[in-house]
Amino acid sequence: MAVEVERKFVCEADIQEKLKDIRAECIGQYHFKDQYYDSTDFTLTMEDFWLRRREGSWELKCPAASRTNPEKKAEALCTNYREVTDLHQIKIEVMKVMKHCTGASEDSSEREQMDANPEDDSWLQDLKLVCFAEYTTLRCSYMLESDGGEGRVRVDLDQADFGYCVGEIEVLVSEGDDMQSAQQRIQKTAEKLGLGGEKKIQGKMDVYLQRYRPEHYAKLLSAHVL
Repeated sequence: MAVEVERKFVCEADIQEKLKDIRAECIGQYHFKDQYYDSTDFTLTMEDFWLRRREGSWELKCPAASRTNPEKKAEALCTNYREVTDLHQIKIEVMKVMKHCTGASEDSSEREQMDANPEDDSWLQDLKLVCFAEYTTLRCSYMLESDGGEGRVRVDLDQADFGYCVGEIEVLVSEGDDMQSAQQRIQKTAEKLGLGGEKKIQGKMDVYLQRYRPEHYAKLLSAHVL
């Protein structure tokens, strides 16, 4: 399963010129709408699980097993998430988190019932999941080769419809692979782009929650999720 290693950065006015200068290839520009779901007491996000529907397709971002060392700059500026896209597996993962947090036991018949109709969204009601965030993003994506043939690095420039711009440098690795190598590739790309900063940059969700769901945002801050 893929792990998404990512660093966010502030989009300066000349960022696209800088990307051209380092021979990054523009691979497309497109819009997409995200809808994020959780229980009313924030069970999933308090455990750093992010369930979303993007243009009709379900995705679940789960915290990767590998944790960063805050003493190392390249690691401290990155996030690591497993990304699950198979709906059956997403339901299993979500149920595990919900059951673990509520102390309830696993119920195989409940799982079978939720899987009976893959196109039916009634499983959201069964697990008492509601949409807590919805926004549209205009994304411009670039791809470039790492030095030394280490693989490709993706750079996304995002403009959210609530007025926030952010860039992301991303490397995909297989679960269990060396995260440090991916973080170093991201750091090298950031240096080529002249990106500074000693702290993490807020992502779209951080800013959305801070503006429109302050109670939720405060709870995630206190739990050190954000």
